[in-house]
Amino acid sequence: MNETRTPPPFSLNLDPAALRPLIETAVTEAIARLEATRAALPGDRLAYSEEEAARLPGLEPHVLRDERRRGRISGSQIVGRRIRYTRDDLLSYLMRRRAITTNN
Repeated sequence: MNETRTPPPFSLNLDPAALRPLIETAVTEAIARLEATRAALPGDRLAYSEEEAARLPGLEPHVLRDERRRGRISGSQIVGRRIRYTRDDLLSYLMRRRAITTNN
């Protein structure tokens, strides 16, 4: 009989203190990107219509509507069933959709 051997489990032990600077740097960079994104959005309005909100990140209104219907971005329904997006709705959506690039 030909028995297949399973490799032994792999274990990686890292010193938490050695990881701390790396984690702090990553968190600091993430916060800086978030703040830069927040600063780039106009802050004088409480909420934006679907057309206005779509223009801010460079989307077509139907794309933003479809993203809302898929549950990927939050919007608020106001009088007359009109949809409005807050600044935080747009920022949260953008931060969840961040693309990580690597230099190869």
